[in-house]
Amino acid sequence: MKRILKWIVMMIAKIHDYISALNDGGTFFLNDKQLHFVILGLVGLVGFLIVYPIIKWIVKKGGTMFIAWFYVFTCMIVLTFAIEIGQGITGTGAMEMDDVIAGMTGFISLFCVYLIIRGIVKMIQRFIQERKTA
Repeated sequence: MKRILKWIVMMIAKIHDYISALNDGGTFFLNDKQLHFVILGLVGLVGFLIVYPIIKWIVKKGGTMFIAWFYVFTCMIVLTFAIEIGQGITGTGAMEMDDVIAGMTGFISLFCVYLIIRGIVKMIQRFIQERKTA
């Protein structure tokens, strides 16, 4: 996990250095805070413009449960990485990608159990509703 995080940090640092070199070369005249404002603002806006139509389509198809699941899934990824990074910084545990995978597998597994129980409850409700109308 440390190698993956180091690789990600190095890639971001290379991109940062490239943009800083453009700025320092006279292409832009922005300080570091202004560069972060512009670049991250653009990345966020482009991400939104890509994701928004997809989400709109999913909701139109009746996928609000998927939207909720995806939101929680994303938060869980952030949380599991935060826990692992926190363990690495504080020395309270080892930073291991296997821990992230185990945590996410737990979430997905328990969610599958929820879906099975939900499906059974909905089948029973439909059966009862059909018996009432018949």
